[in-house]
Amino acid sequence: MPSTPLDPAERVRVVVVGAGGIADGAHLPALREHAADVEVVALVDVDAERARAVADRWDVPDAGTDLDAALARHRPHLVVICTPPGAHATAVDAALRAGAWVWCEKPPALSLAEHDAMTAAEGPEGSGGPYASFVFQQRTGSAARALRRQVHAGELGRPLVAVCNTLWYRDAVYYDVPWRGRWETEGGGPAMGHGIHQMDLLLWVLGDWAEVTAVTARLDRDVETEDVSAALVRLESGALVTIVNSVLSPRQESYLRFDFTDATVELSHLYGYRNDDWTWTPAPHVSDPGRIAAWHPATDEPSSHGAQLGEVLAALRQGVRPPGSGHDGRRTLELVAGIYASAARRRPVRRDELVPGDPFHAAMHGGDPAALLGDAAVAAGVAR
Repeated sequence: MPSTPLDPAERVRVVVVGAGGIADGAHLPALREHAADVEVVALVDVDAERARAVADRWDVPDAGTDLDAALARHRPHLVVICTPPGAHATAVDAALRAGAWVWCEKPPALSLAEHDAMTAAEGPEGSGGPYASFVFQQRTGSAARALRRQVHAGELGRPLVAVCNTLWYRDAVYYDVPWRGRWETEGGGPAMGHGIHQMDLLLWVLGDWAEVTAVTARLDRDVETEDVSAALVRLESGALVTIVNSVLSPRQESYLRFDFTDATVELSHLYGYRNDDWTWTPAPHVSDPGRIAAWHPATDEPSSHGAQLGEVLAALRQGVRPPGSGHDGRRTLELVAGIYASAARRRPVRRDELVPGDPFHAAMHGGDPAALLGDAAVAAGVAR
């Protein structure tokens, strides 16, 4: 059912689902940033003691284990979902059925089919919602916003080449958490759970992808999924992109590079950035100091959960689809499915192949997880 419009003076009632590290370290602080506009009325977690402890720490009045009961009791305007990926679909569906908007952690879903079911449960377009949006906070910094405006205005020339690397390090202890590294609970490896942020930022800036050729492997970690992937992507614009997603890289870096006809733009950071993490380098034929100076953003807003939450709250009050929802929230999940499909099929995969009926629409492993890993895992001695 459509969500009820808010009175302008009314604070947004929020229920938080999940009391783990991402809620405690990112979402609850972001909600507190917006305390003048939101009221966190309940926290729900499968662990009652943890729910109560985290609720007490953040002055949340209600804590429990039953989401449906919290939805009925508090009738929230917004549900913030911070659970492991395998629990996203159920919580999103429950919130939407209750008429609440959703802001859900990445990855959005375990499959494109799950994501499409979420979208189908939303309110009709133009109805004011409810809508489900997903956490892609790397878009929100002032430098990324400036770059996107410049690309859309043609200020840097045509996009030609890009690099998108998520080179992180996750040791064996990281994977002791039972839901990590498993297809049925995490949905994939670093392409799904780690590199998805940089890939989303890439596509948010440059637009949709058309075709991907990829390889995946399990080289060192004792997991079901891949621990590294590499891909060559052709965008709809014709630009070419290389992508590496790794959890095997001791010197960690999140790196994006955009080469246009008139400039190169680079971002090097780890889990978040400010303007100082970006550089704009003019091409040799670009010499106008005023033009070059205008590329740099005038304000310095870091990427953050709080910044994206502000966008979600504004959209909720206006009754319009928020960023990171619908196709805008599906695009990067689609690329992850394309990477896995190409690796398994050992050929390029087009975006328009990933439709209902295709095995990689139904599941990220396409029904045959072993096909994604080839012989590399066996050679490394870590195959299950």
